[in-house]
Amino acid sequence: MTTRRVLPPPTARLSFRELTPHDLDDMAALLGDPEVMRYYPRTRTREESLRWIESSERSYAEHGYGLWALTVRETGEFAGNCGLTLQPVEGEVFTEVGYLVPPGLQGRGYATEAALACRDLARDVLKVDRLISIIHPDNVPSQRVAEKLGLGRERTALYHGLPRSIYSTTFGES
Repeated sequence: MTTRRVLPPPTARLSFRELTPHDLDDMAALLGDPEVMRYYPRTRTREESLRWIESSERSYAEHGYGLWALTVRETGEFAGNCGLTLQPVEGEVFTEVGYLVPPGLQGRGYATEAALACRDLARDVLKVDRLISIIHPDNVPSQRVAEKLGLGRERTALYHGLPRSIYSTTFGES
C-alpha cells in the first residue's frame, strides 16, 4: 500500500516541497551554520545533512509527511525547512512541528508563517490530536513561534538525554 503524500499549501510568501539530495548544498549550509544550530548540541557535517534529507525522504514514504524545503515564492530562494516529524519523548511518540530558517532570512516571520501552515495540515488533513514542539529552554525566538501557533509550555522533558521544553496543543473535535 502506498502512503498518500501531503504538503502544506503555499503561504502568502513561501512554498513547500519535498527535500531531495539536490538540496544538499543548501541543507549542509543550514545545518552547518553555528548561528542556526546554536540551540542544538552541535552543527551537522555534509554527510549528516544528507542523512537528514534521507530521513525526510523515508518519512514521506512511510507517513506521507516530513520536513519540507521552504522557498520564497517571489524569488525561489531556499528559506530553510519546516514540517512535521514523529518524535520520541520519554517513552511516547508525538507529532512535532519543527522549523529552521537561514540567518539572513530570520526575523521576517517565515518560521511562523511556515509552521502555521504545518499546524493546520496536522490538524485539518492529518487529524493529529496533539502537536508538540521540542525547544531548547534558552531558545526564546522558537518559543515565540510555538506560542503564535497556539502551543503552550507543558513541561521540561529529557530529549536525547538533554533537558528540553515541550510546547504542545491538543485539537478537539470541531
